[in-house]
Amino acid sequence: MPSFDTSIKADKTEVKNAVDQCSKEIRNRFDFKGTSAELNFIDEQLVCLGDSDFQLSQIKEILFNKCAKRNVDTRLLNLGEITKVSGEKVKQIITITNGIQIDDAKKIVKIVKSSKQKVQASIQGEVVRISGSKRDILQDTITLLKSEFKNLPLIFDNFRDWFNYNCLMKFSIDSFIP
Repeated sequence: MPSFDTSIKADKTEVKNAVDQCSKEIRNRFDFKGTSAELNFIDEQLVCLGDSDFQLSQIKEILFNKCAKRNVDTRLLNLGEITKVSGEKVKQIITITNGIQIDDAKKIVKIVKSSKQKVQASIQGEVVRISGSKRDILQDTITLLKSEFKNLPLIFDNFRDWFNYNCLMKFSIDSFIP
């Protein structure tokens, strides 16, 4: 049966590249010279440091622009609370969302089942696997999910078409047998 996975995840390489570009711009910008403004990528989190709330907002604006240019969905970036560090300095932690929350996964399964299409949806950890009898039905399901969950940055990957895979395997095995 053909199937695909629905998930929420960021391309770590693109996020790291966006952070590197942002850090480079922070180092080179005139208004950040001589300040403690910086952006670090540490274990699925971005740590923003600045001298004031205004400077922190400038760093976040640069980050969001760089992420948008690198096709990283900014809805994946969850802003934490702004906390005071030593003196007048402020810090904000931005977490990167990976995986579908269990509540959202249940909503996806509910929408798929109520669509009356011949597909099955199952929650597998942070991923929802959807399988059906035909590829066209799965493509209709993808369209349905895109229209129903516009606020979630869903990614549809790991598409498998078992019929074509089995035919390909049989063809490749038969072609090597003398």
